[in-house]
Amino acid sequence: MNKRILPIVAIAAAGMLALTACSSAETTSGSQGTELDGLTGDVGAKDFSEQFILAHITSQLLNAYGANTEANTKLVGSANVRQALENDEFIGYWEYTGTSWITYNGNTSPVQGTEAQFEATKEADAANGIAWLNPAPLNNTYAFAIRAEKAAELGVKTLSDIAALPKSEQTFCIESEFSTRDDGWPGLKAAYGLDIPDSSVALLDTGVIYTATQKGDDCNFGEVFQTDGRIPALDLVVMEDDAQFFPAYQGAFTLSQATLDEYPEIADVIDLISPLLTTEQMQKLNALVDVDGEDPEDVATDWLTEQGLI
Repeated sequence: MNKRILPIVAIAAAGMLALTACSSAETTSGSQGTELDGLTGDVGAKDFSEQFILAHITSQLLNAYGANTEANTKLVGSANVRQALENDEFIGYWEYTGTSWITYNGNTSPVQGTEAQFEATKEADAANGIAWLNPAPLNNTYAFAIRAEKAAELGVKTLSDIAALPKSEQTFCIESEFSTRDDGWPGLKAAYGLDIPDSSVALLDTGVIYTATQKGDDCNFGEVFQTDGRIPALDLVVMEDDAQFFPAYQGAFTLSQATLDEYPEIADVIDLISPLLTTEQMQKLNALVDVDGEDPEDVATDWLTEQGLI
């Protein structure tokens, strides 16, 4: 919606407010400016709650500055979302430095230091025609967690501690994508000298891992994401990655360089939210969806409103 016609629409909307409901994208369109007039398309997301929330936050904020976008949360798997961006099916989406560095750019070891990892990833993807905007503080790194009571019983605090446990206690829940990634299960076992038989590993959907880890029937140690709100909600303890195996997974909005060249104002708009998205903030937002059962779009709208951004 164009800002020039907003007053007329506002008058009509006032009379219909009690009778009609509009999507958040429609209600915020052009409310903050018209810098992004003409920008249309989908903001992509991977298939988990944090990505759904980020996609809706981004779409609604872009629309508040004149764009006409929607959050597309239908694709499954990191590779498919990245491919959609490369095929110009998405305006952009939130990616993580470690994922791009290892999975898309073919590196086998992380760059030490969050800032250094970001700069290395940004430079590598520039050669692919993909731009990284200023990152958020959030670090959605992989981690392994265990229920607090069991951690105390076993006396474990680090991933190195796990290797010293009896084999019967070395049981894991992981997701299928993690099981084959270079920055996932194969590399982790090598880094920590873990000799884990397949019978001690349960392949579960991402969301199921948290509750399975809390119950302790399928596994003691569950693969989790650092920003997931279910970690504190389920009283799970994250094992320290003392060998620093996992790279930093700092989040940033990625888009094609061609799109950024055409609409450079996108960077300024995204800068309004990036500094606010800390690991702790994302845990809270994710918990609203994964623990309290709220809709990601509603969570995005409420947060943007609380921040005074729409």
